[in-house]
Amino acid sequence: MSTAILTGTPVPGSPLEGDLRSLGFDVRTAPDAATALSLLASAPAADRVALVDQRFVGHLHALRLALTDPRFPAAAVTGALTARPEARAALSAALTTVTDGTATGRTDTAPDAPAVHTGGAGVVTEAGQPVTRTAPAVFELPLADRVAAAIEADGTPVQRPELGSLVAAVPDTPADREQALAAVAAVDDEAVRLRSAVKARDGFFTTFCISPYSRYIARWCARRGLTPNQVTTASLFTALIAAGCAATGTRGGYVAAGLLLLFSFVLDCTDGQLARYSLQYSTMGAWLDATFDRAKEYAYYAGLAIGAARGGDDVWALALAAMVLQTVRHVVDFSFNEANHDSTAATGASAGGKEGTAVVGTPTTALSSRLDSVGWTVWVRRMIVLPIGERWAMIAVLTAVTTPRIVFYALLAGCAFAACYTTAGRVLRSVTRRAVRTDRAAQALADLADTGPLAELVARVTRRPARALPGVLPLLIAVAGGAAAVSMAAFGPLDSPVVVLGALVYVVTSGIAVARRMGGPLDWLVPPVFRATEYSTVLIFAARADLPGALPAAFGLGAAVAYHHYDTVYRIRGGAGAPPRGLVRALGGHEGRTLLVAVIAAFPTAESDLPPALTLLAVVVAVIALTESIRFWVSSGAPAVHDEGETA
Repeated sequence: MSTAILTGTPVPGSPLEGDLRSLGFDVRTAPDAATALSLLASAPAADRVALVDQRFVGHLHALRLALTDPRFPAAAVTGALTARPEARAALSAALTTVTDGTATGRTDTAPDAPAVHTGGAGVVTEAGQPVTRTAPAVFELPLADRVAAAIEADGTPVQRPELGSLVAAVPDTPADREQALAAVAAVDDEAVRLRSAVKARDGFFTTFCISPYSRYIARWCARRGLTPNQVTTASLFTALIAAGCAATGTRGGYVAAGLLLLFSFVLDCTDGQLARYSLQYSTMGAWLDATFDRAKEYAYYAGLAIGAARGGDDVWALALAAMVLQTVRHVVDFSFNEANHDSTAATGASAGGKEGTAVVGTPTTALSSRLDSVGWTVWVRRMIVLPIGERWAMIAVLTAVTTPRIVFYALLAGCAFAACYTTAGRVLRSVTRRAVRTDRAAQALADLADTGPLAELVARVTRRPARALPGVLPLLIAVAGGAAAVSMAAFGPLDSPVVVLGALVYVVTSGIAVARRMGGPLDWLVPPVFRATEYSTVLIFAARADLPGALPAAFGLGAAVAYHHYDTVYRIRGGAGAPPRGLVRALGGHEGRTLLVAVIAAFPTAESDLPPALTLLAVVVAVIALTESIRFWVSSGAPAVHDEGETA
């Protein structure tokens, strides 16, 4: 159980102790800092500990945000501070410093003392409206605030949630307390909590057709003790049932599939809203949420393909093409974001900016900002990129009223347009932005490349000459190698060693492309090129073989490899690093798998060898990737990956 230590002067009739108990804290009282230090030392080392001033006045949700969020080692609002086990040492050291009277800071109320905009975290006058006042001297601050300042001074970051209209205050006088209590009464704590459960930026369909009621489903789940992971799992099972209905190949099955797919998306929105509503962020939840969306969508593609086959229409090639296009789109998103989220201005210092400041402001981003200022263009631009809400709504409706072939035609056309639109904009940003890519970003791109042992060997051999290549040449080399592999798969004679030549060229060019540091302006396009080459080569060989089961087997292989790539992405996004090199080497890397499929196509021992060979390869990749992934996410304690809701 977590421990809350109440400090300062007791306030008769205060509901604070009950609020803390409702949040799961065992409440102790410390009349002075020395007693608080003793209570801190006696608390179990594995427990979260909070320091809360007994004069605290505020909303329960303000305390919840500050004291129960599992993602941050330390967090605070005015009058309340918490530390998870990993920050307990910093808390103990800071409390000792404050107790000994050696805390640094102001010791008077000089006229130049900084102004404090409380944002609900100080004295509040009119209904929920914060005021600005001169900061008190350090010795006047609540103990929790002084300790938080000491923790930060020692280099441990303290998360301070944005409260918006919520109140968190430590009033100095009875009059201030009455004002703060009035401000608390004027703001609906639950309404703010519900609003905060919804993402700040979402698609049109999700924002206007799902979130207005899914947040209430999230609250219903929270009040019944359901967890986000349970809702995520329910969403997966619903989507799998939808895929099963689509696989029947009947009109009734298609209608049921469309309805169930939409309901699965409602649950998909609900799980994240439940996590934000109840602050139930977890490592397992991050993994499930990150991977189940793709599993649901691609399983549904397979269900449509099976249903179409029952009606005499083979659309497996379209299903695999849709999966390839969607996966490559996601890799473009991930690569660009990883490459640029912490890049720095190349001329920041010389232009009068601070050295190392993040790059902002290019002609493209300026145009984007102007378009967003119009209002309605924001929603149009969010819709045309076909995010998951719009995409699943389109798939569901078309499944119910048309055929699987039309569903895939529409999906491919929409995703292709969205991919061209987003990629073109990002290329323009990259070529007009004078930036320096950080070592972390360059390493993230190298990890996303998924380079296997063959390309690694080529990279080691060519590292010295590769360093002299001009900026865009590695990308062009990667494109040329990918084109060679895909072209040979498409036009080379099957059952002939000739088709292996394209894959061998791809191995060499892939190694050259990653031989130097991936810091060029367009190097973020290299991983998507690798993904497109590998998936497309498998698709083309399976389609050209024209054997029963070849395309479904290729679909299974694509799904297994895609899982490995998504797992890599979310490890990097979560700050946990890429999968171990041993895993990547065991899976052969993108170039090794491409070469292996080419060899299987070129040297069959029997005419029907390709489908079982692709199936076996899919099973091997899936078993290795899933085993390592499950072990990692269950046991590693990696940080959660969750999007935030709106500012409360």
